Amino acid sequence: MTADHLSAALRACALGLYPLEAGTELLISNRTFLHRDDFTSRFIICGISGGTPMAAIDWGAAITALHSGDLPCSGGERRILLLSASLAGSIPVSLRDTISSLDDRNVALVVSAIQRAAGKRP
Repeated sequence: MTADHLSAALRACALGLYPLEAGTELLISNRTFLHRDDFTSRFIICGISGGTPMAAIDWGAAITALHSGDLPCSGGERRILLLSASLAGSIPVSLRDTISSLDDRNVALVVSAIQRAAGKRP
């Protein structure tokens, strides 16, 4: 499945659940993880519902792998994954520690994700 098809399936599965939409969209918008086989093959579950492709991220497993060193990431990737998992999967994260050092693009993505989580879609 291509990253575009996977993005559509993830969006379809999250639709209507604002925090899940927000975290999923943050991860998609970062444009890193859906192009990594070590992420998509281990932490994304795919299926079909009513003829619509659906996909979900196992946030807990992804964060466990991140913390144990089994999912190598740059500092920015790590922060985006942690923030995405916090929004979508209720995984606790320190905003103070996580938001520091994000570049302008990722800060804008995080702000958009927080707005989406509050029900304010762009």
